[in-house]
Parts: sequence; C-alpha cells; structure tokens
Amino acid sequence: MSAPVQGFLPGRYPIDAVGEGGFRFADMSHRGSLLILPSGFHAWPITTIDDLKSSSFHPLFAEAKEIDFVLIGTGEKIIRLAEPLLWRFREFSFQFDMMSTVAAARTYNVLVAEHRRVAAALIAI
Repeated sequence: MSAPVQGFLPGRYPIDAVGEGGFRFADMSHRGSLLILPSGFHAWPITTIDDLKSSSFHPLFAEAKEIDFVLIGTGEKIIRLAEPLLWRFREFSFQFDMMSTVAAARTYNVLVAEHRRVAAALIAI
C-alpha cells in the first residue's frame, strides 16, 4: 500500500470509488477533493464550484505541456465554470470538459487505461 506525502501521491491509478466526501484509489481512501496531474494525485482544498478560482488550477497549468485533456468533476451536478475561468482554460492547448464528479472519475479511468495524457479536477461529493 502506498502512502501519500503531505497530500500527494505520485503515479497514475484508477479511481475505485467516489462518494462519502472522498475517493478510493491505490488501496487507500482520501477525504476531500482531488487534483490529478501527470505528477500524481494531489489533495485539493476545494469543496464547491464556488471555491474555484484561476489560482485553484495553478498546479494544473504548471503541468499543461504534459496534458491533452482535463476532466472537471463539478460535484453531484454538472455546473458550468465562471466565464473568466473558462477563458483561462482556453489559453492552454488541452481540451477540457465539465461533468459530474462520478462521470469524471469513470471517464478518467477509461482514459488512463488507454494511456492518454489526462488530468482531472474532482470536487468530492
């Protein structure tokens, strides 16, 4: 079993479960939201879509050259990001899509299994 270091776990893992305020992956459970990047899984201090700002995604933008597609899990419902944040995402060459967190986790698993260059920003439900 791997152990995270200060809210970080290097590597790529499928997400085994979503709900009850967190996620299960890599034989571990994590309470709270996740930012999954090429560098690994990061604890993400976001609880609702209203918490999202451009600065919430600085780690993602820093790794943008390693990412082709970003999945944004917006919680239980699909919620559109604020327009200024959408414009910030458009500055990078990756594609992105917003969907419920459960759908984003499932899609992430498929893309990881296909060895795609995917990142995910998942708000816990």
